[in-house]
Amino acid sequence: MSFTAVSQATPRLHRSELAVPGSNPGLFEKAARSASDIIFLDLEDAVAPDDKAQARKNIIQGLNDIDWGRKTMMIRINGLDTHYMYRDVVDIVEVCPRLDMILIPKVGVPQDVYALDMLVTQIENATGRTQRIGFEVLIETALGMANVEAIAQSSKRLEAMSFGVADYAASTRARTTVIGGVNKDSGVLTDKDAGGQRQYYWTDPWHAAQTRMLVACRAYGLRPIDGPFGDFNDSEGFVAAANRVAVLGYEGKWAIHPSQIELANQVFTPSAAEVTKARRIMEAMAQAAREGRGAVSLDGRLIDIASIRMAEGLLAKAHAMGLTG
Repeated sequence: MSFTAVSQATPRLHRSELAVPGSNPGLFEKAARSASDIIFLDLEDAVAPDDKAQARKNIIQGLNDIDWGRKTMMIRINGLDTHYMYRDVVDIVEVCPRLDMILIPKVGVPQDVYALDMLVTQIENATGRTQRIGFEVLIETALGMANVEAIAQSSKRLEAMSFGVADYAASTRARTTVIGGVNKDSGVLTDKDAGGQRQYYWTDPWHAAQTRMLVACRAYGLRPIDGPFGDFNDSEGFVAAANRVAVLGYEGKWAIHPSQIELANQVFTPSAAEVTKARRIMEAMAQAAREGRGAVSLDGRLIDIASIRMAEGLLAKAHAMGLTG
């Protein structure tokens, strides 16, 4: 283990992140009653330019008047390259104590996060706000991915990163017109078998980018979150995409439609079998420690200190979900 200690971000349940357009306040109450862990009220892509100012007012009223329960509430502001951004931050942060986080789109360099940190800090100090605002950044451009490790270290407010596949695909000139799906042209051929036949297997064109962002997050104590899956009628495709990133170590995924919330929650909730096994690992290692052994076998497999860390992480997540009693 390195001597360098990395602080972990503020812990939050983050299996599902529901996007709600700020220009459609009729959806706010439904979102508040949903099973989503985190809700972001959107001021950016989902809102037309002529509707930005009204969407801002809708969000202020919604945050202040609606009972959001224990959900983490977030706004997605407009980009730093627009003239909407500073009003998004000032107008909402000054008067909305229920706001927990800000989602910053299209972050390209760590200075982008620094600029928001400075502005939010000044607002908090001026208004006497006691609950500190957290940040989530969207990595959705080639520039952002090229600087992802530096961005991950840019602010103590930073809690999470989301992989924004649509804008990332546009930025990298990827050959796709779908959001978060795979492409039949991304595949590999096996060698010829005895009969001269070859099999073709589809691959995941986003795997390398998702892995790079994941490593930056885990190296610097952040939560890695996968972004949208555009075809909300394809529940199987959504679950497959969520499973692929869950296997890598992601903590959650966006829901752009209410039908995707429960799917995300299911994928990113540890199963009863996983929780039971994690408990058995902890018990077996405790017994080994009492007997002076550094490693032990469980179900015919070696477990050691690394096994404890994995089990502890899973149990901590299960506890946050109320699965451990």
